[in-house]
Amino acid sequence: MTTTAIRQRLHNYLEIANEKKIKAIYTMIEGDVEDTLIDYTNELKTELDKRLTDYQGGKMKMITAKDSKARVAKLLNKKFK
Repeated sequence: MTTTAIRQRLHNYLEIANEKKIKAIYTMIEGDVEDTLIDYTNELKTELDKRLTDYQGGKMKMITAKDSKARVAKLLNKKFK
């Protein structure tokens, strides 16, 4: 079974598992879960809120991931030439 299939089956199971089983599973992986949490600084949160407000107000536009990758590739090509 692929990792993707396992993830999907676990996700589906967690949606219906009883409270006791959820707590038991969490206890087994709690350390890993804590290691993956990101603690954002207040400064970063403020900047992200500002950017969201600017975007929603039309002061900022977004670009696609494809365009972003192209820009980065272009910059890298210039740097290494």
